[in-house]
Amino acid sequence: MALPHTPDSNPIDYIDDEDFLALEVPQDVRGERLDKFLGGALPDYSRNRLQAWVEAGAVTVDGKVTKVRYLLRGGESIKVFPQEMPEQFAFAPENIPLDVVYEDETIIVINKPAGLVVHPAAGNWTGTLLNGLLYRYPELKQLPRAGIVHRLDKDTSGLMVVARTDIAQTSLVRQLQERTVGRRYLSWVWGEVPSQGKVLASVGRDQRDRLKMAAGSSQGKPAATLFRRLAKGLFSDSPVALLECRLETGRTHQIRVHLESLGFPLLGDPVYRKRTPGVAKSLPFQRQALHAFALSLQHPATQDIMTWFRLPPQDLIDLLPMVGMSESDLPLESALLASIKNDQRHD
Repeated sequence: MALPHTPDSNPIDYIDDEDFLALEVPQDVRGERLDKFLGGALPDYSRNRLQAWVEAGAVTVDGKVTKVRYLLRGGESIKVFPQEMPEQFAFAPENIPLDVVYEDETIIVINKPAGLVVHPAAGNWTGTLLNGLLYRYPELKQLPRAGIVHRLDKDTSGLMVVARTDIAQTSLVRQLQERTVGRRYLSWVWGEVPSQGKVLASVGRDQRDRLKMAAGSSQGKPAATLFRRLAKGLFSDSPVALLECRLETGRTHQIRVHLESLGFPLLGDPVYRKRTPGVAKSLPFQRQALHAFALSLQHPATQDIMTWFRLPPQDLIDLLPMVGMSESDLPLESALLASIKNDQRHD
């Protein structure tokens, strides 16, 4: 049996006819809004959730679907058909293709594509890396966050490590806290960038826009990003640079925020773009030009130092000639390994 619905209401899933909560509206609540009444009558459910059910057509008043602002007259019969909310499916396994760079009984290293969200959250309850991990590695359901210990932004590509055991997860979290996990990124930015530099600026929630982060925030956490310029280029007479960035901390949007604070916003960044030149509008590139191309850490079981390296995906390779660069400007794995070993000696 399908629930009654109006032509403009959202379709809802099939619910057995007996699977509802029945309420009788007292006369003394005459004039009260439907959602307010439901909130008081069904305290086990949040008001937001009840409002969502009303809008989805899962609540009927005298057999009819209505709106949350409906004013009760008193004496009506209400049926509430509880709906499973999106977050209830957040940890469901999904057959999502994964580019597994390395795996053993302890850890997994993934090369995440741009466009893939790492962990379920509002707006992305399914189709995430976590869902794909649970499908391929069912045992991860026993671990917090399915073994995920760090994240990449949705539109940032590159290498991530995932734990397969409690011991490995504890070890990786400790290494991240102690800043001994080596994470290097390739980033394409606007501006005349010096040959190298270091950004030391706290990163915290932007007080004017809660969806963004800000550098130098008094309420932020300490953050440090080192960078060196690998190549220079031009797009419509605007200078562009290819940078290798090395994280000493791992704050949300850290590289994007730090580089923009210096006047070097990432190409294609849809959020941190205040200092982006006008010619950026004609550049056919639709995501922040950022790729986590190298990852090094101490293996939780063997204690060996391991390093993985992945060149950027095709969209970033295609970007190179657009800004006057070539694949020869990308770092070689041999040079990278030598650089990492040198850094480890000086850390």
